[in-house]
Formats: sequence, C-alpha cells, structure tokens
Amino acid sequence: MLTALILICSVTLTPDLQKCNRENARTVMRAPAQFANPAICFLHGEAYLVETSIGRQLSSNDRVKVVCVRSAATDASVPVLTFR
Repeated sequence: MLTALILICSVTLTPDLQKCNRENARTVMRAPAQFANPAICFLHGEAYLVETSIGRQLSSNDRVKVVCVRSAATDASVPVLTFR
C-alpha cells in the first residue's frame, strides 16, 4: 500500500520543485488513507490538501509536491492532514 506525502515548499528556498523533499519542505503532511495504485495516490493526495485549511491558505510563493511512498516506510512523526 502507498501513502501520499504532501510537501509544501517555498519557491524562494527551493526554486526547483524536483529538489523539494521532506528535509527542506516548509510543511510535510500525509493523507489519511492508503492507496494501492500510484496514480490514485497522487490524485487523492492533491484532493486531500485542497479540502484542508492549509490547502486554502497557500501563498503565491508556495509549491506543492505529492510523493507516494510505501506506507511501511512512512513514520508516525509525519502528521496526518486534518479537515477544517
């Protein structure tokens, strides 16, 4: 199973979105569900973000990157997206 990690990076710190990762992201969250298919994981990761207050408060300097990783490799220290 896969978990969607949502990374929010600042364009001023990481102008190249490919270099945005868990270490340099401004915010790192994970989707509250697991997925069997990478494409579904990616799409749902984006959809979960849009439904949150974090997703609605993105600035023009923020860039979003969704990374799908094996659920077993995701540790509990990464907070789950919450809906508000």
